[in-house]
Amino acid sequence: MWLLRDGEVLAAAEMADSLLSRNKGLLGRHEYEGAFLIPHTSGALHAFGMRFALDVAFLDRELAVVDTVQLAPWHVTLPRRRCRTVLEAQSGAFERWRLRPGDRLELHDPQ
Repeated sequence: MWLLRDGEVLAAAEMADSLLSRNKGLLGRHEYEGAFLIPHTSGALHAFGMRFALDVAFLDRELAVVDTVQLAPWHVTLPRRRCRTVLEAQSGAFERWRLRPGDRLELHDPQ
């Protein structure tokens, strides 16, 4: 799956599609090149046990970016109003992608 903004591919995307993948997230990885999406969430998440800092975007129902934060290992985020999906990436990715609040994202499955 691909994460896009205005038709431009930002990254390969992985969707948490089970309770196990939602709970595990990016734990146990030493680095991560893509975008990890957690649907059906208010945005409250933790980085307990993470080996690297995260860029976190809080997305609304239409996958528009409501807010972004950097999340250091062993820290938590609070829920965000209107958040329905969380996008996680390794710290620095949002700067490379020039991702900002208000950006509307889309997912494309090439199959």
